[in-house]
Amino acid sequence: MRWLPLFLMCFCLSPLQAQEAAPSSSATEPVTENRKFQVGLFGFSSRIGIDFQDQGQAVASFAVDLGNLYTSRLRFRPSAELGFGWGDNTYVVNAEIVYRFATESAKVIPYIGGGLALAGQEGCEAAPECPSLWAQAVLGFEMRMRGQFNWLLEYHSEDAFRRHRLFVGLTTRRSR
Repeated sequence: MRWLPLFLMCFCLSPLQAQEAAPSSSATEPVTENRKFQVGLFGFSSRIGIDFQDQGQAVASFAVDLGNLYTSRLRFRPSAELGFGWGDNTYVVNAEIVYRFATESAKVIPYIGGGLALAGQEGCEAAPECPSLWAQAVLGFEMRMRGQFNWLLEYHSEDAFRRHRLFVGLTTRRSR
């Protein structure tokens, strides 16, 4: 399983290409770029996936993009995950900061991020160290499907790279 993050990173990254420098005119940049912090609903996603820990688990998740931090590419994205199936059901609530490498108008938007999560499981009162605070890492990309809807593929490393989850789902984008 140690090869999974490297495999996903290679799969998600595309060849780098040179870009033309944009003029510094305020007409080319949206007004929201000048704000240090902007709160709002910028997107919503629902995902399904698998947890590769032990026997594996099916995982259902949803996330919301709730704010821009310093730029429209740096987002605050809380999410929740429910793991079920083999073993005890798991519950994870995440608070992540995600950097998006492209603008909303791009056909593909790769992103990377990290944050903290509060994790629990069924029968938490009997389990040692439950609930737990976990370090999170996320790597993924969105690909335009139609209008404001996108496909997404996302890898989550949870509990400081001790757990690995892979998600596929749909997400929305803010109006252009």
